[in-house]
Amino acid sequence: MYAGQKVPIQNVSPCPVSCSLENWGHKGSPLFWFCNTFYTIRLASHFFFKPLYIKPLPLSVLAPAHPYFAQALLEWYPRHRRDLPWRHTRDPYAIWLSEVILQQTRVKQGLPYYLDFVTTYPTVHDLAAAAEDEVLRHWQGLGYYSRARNMHHTAQQVVREYDGLFPNTYHDLLKLRGVGQYTAAAIASFAFGEKVAVLDGNVYRVLSRVFGITSDIAAPAPRKEFQALADTLIPAAAPDEFNQAIMEFGAIQCTPLKPDCLFCPLQSQCYAFQHGMVQELPVKSKAKAGRTRYFHYLVLRYGDTLYLKKRGPKDIWQGLYDFALTETDAAELPAAELVDIVAALGGQLTTNRAEEPVVSLRHVLSHQKVEARFYPVWLEHPLSSQALAASGLAPFTLEQAHKLPKPILIANYIDKSQK
Repeated sequence: MYAGQKVPIQNVSPCPVSCSLENWGHKGSPLFWFCNTFYTIRLASHFFFKPLYIKPLPLSVLAPAHPYFAQALLEWYPRHRRDLPWRHTRDPYAIWLSEVILQQTRVKQGLPYYLDFVTTYPTVHDLAAAAEDEVLRHWQGLGYYSRARNMHHTAQQVVREYDGLFPNTYHDLLKLRGVGQYTAAAIASFAFGEKVAVLDGNVYRVLSRVFGITSDIAAPAPRKEFQALADTLIPAAAPDEFNQAIMEFGAIQCTPLKPDCLFCPLQSQCYAFQHGMVQELPVKSKAKAGRTRYFHYLVLRYGDTLYLKKRGPKDIWQGLYDFALTETDAAELPAAELVDIVAALGGQLTTNRAEEPVVSLRHVLSHQKVEARFYPVWLEHPLSSQALAASGLAPFTLEQAHKLPKPILIANYIDKSQK
């Protein structure tokens, strides 16, 4: 669904002297301050005077009305793009790694992980041959660990079924495990120059604002609407450059909360700017509030031995290591219950050590919040082989525990307890 337009937006100028970034000159010039003041007044007026809704325009009218949309982005991109390592390669493996790592992850956070992976696993064969625990250990701290597991399986699939060579078309890339429409489009475009438009959060935001699309981007149905528009706009001559440009534009110019509308090359075309709807677009329904879970960890220790267990499937942190866990509906665990749990695990509390403080940590995930309490438990004797088999726990030295793949919550506790 497209918001209506009072006038053709390509003919609307935000300033009576038709200012642009090129003719504003230095920020200290009188012309700049005149335009800046005019822009501020105009933007403020949008909060008080909303335009009337006019009949929406269809895609067939909107996309051809902006033949210079791609040109504006392609001119903007070389001057403003960030220097990122995956932009200096056509290697589909390196591009694929970057796309998987950057899903749900900011560039600043993902960059060191990318550099670590391409150094540790320089080829898809190296990644495929690695143990899953090792891959998860390198992924530790990024969250969404299913991405790491799928990435590992995909590497093995590429080696097993494609002799270590990534498929070179969008449709064949979709056959790889864990590769969805966005990732397939990115690899096909950036590595092989295929004319297929990418859709990520940045692209949704730019298209919503410039073209006045009011469809809820959190719903699955509007994807076809956005994809059709993006496919119409992408130029055949430089599809990879266009995809990089529109994503970068959304990341650093047309940002979610504080877009730089003042210096935007699409300002005169932008429906959201012209109609005071920059903060309203894109439309995205809020996700349901996540639940709160209460984790009580028993940090069982005997001498230099620390007991941990590998988490099973069908819950968060699959395949990662944590301590003996009891989950309850309350934030507190009575002392008597703590003793009973230790006894059930086959352990006996020692009386030769002073009581250590309980540590509380919080970890927020996308769909739930974990309130964790860590109870240091020193044992009188090591756990028997029968107790280990029944509980799933295994003994590790502190050095070994540091090398295990763990949720960041557990890693933070271990680091905190050593200080």
